[in-house]
Amino acid sequence: MQPQVKLRAVRLIEALGTWPLGGQGVEAARKRAADAGYDPALADQAGALLGSAPEAALQVLEAQYGGILSDSASVLVVCRQYTPGNDSGGTTVDVRLSAASPQWNVTALHPAVPGPPAASLTSAARAVLADAEAVTLPPAAHADVLSGNVHDSALNGMLTLARSYRIMLSVVRSGHPIDVFGTTRPSDHPQGRAFDVWTIDGQAVVDPATPRSLVESFMRAAAAAGSYNVGGPYLLSGSGNQFFSDDTHHDHVHVGFDY
Repeated sequence: MQPQVKLRAVRLIEALGTWPLGGQGVEAARKRAADAGYDPALADQAGALLGSAPEAALQVLEAQYGGILSDSASVLVVCRQYTPGNDSGGTTVDVRLSAASPQWNVTALHPAVPGPPAASLTSAARAVLADAEAVTLPPAAHADVLSGNVHDSALNGMLTLARSYRIMLSVVRSGHPIDVFGTTRPSDHPQGRAFDVWTIDGQAVVDPATPRSLVESFMRAAAAAGSYNVGGPYLLSGSGNQFFSDDTHHDHVHVGFDY
């Protein structure tokens, strides 16, 4: 909807999460932020992005809206971070922005905090983690499932959809706004009852070349899998408020559960 807003968020996360040999630490991160044209104090909110590794490279996997209004936005920057001996790092950062000219200002960072791995997992959680080809989880979402804090309703929804589609998830529980953006209504994500899908069968939801029929069929399949609240780029007919569409959901499909 406003790609320059996403770009503004992404450039900061790239600057904070990538450093040359010897460039670790908050002070160095503050300088990188300032050099990139951002408030250096934002580095203090970077959390797990600023590890102790001597060097790091960050790859942004996807940037989706957590919310977009006329004067404010939440951009969820999903990333993988590579450090010596570790290619499985990364997180999701909820980047908050406010409208300004000539470009929007980044006002706050909220990195994902998935929690520690659970001592034991349900069979649904184990099945999702074992099916990496059909259900692709970025680092923070993977950690969410490992934490045991994702409800089986959402996990079984993923598994059901994976029988017919290859899906890439962006956000599950952590790294998402606590409330539906711009409201005081709690989001289903932090409660472990929702997940967002940004790629279906290798085709990005936001890509104009992705067939509308593919996205619509996936949204209806999500509803059939038990989701009471399916959002996406198209408003579909259905019972009650089962389907919805708004500016925030033009780049992904939201699949939410109420139990």
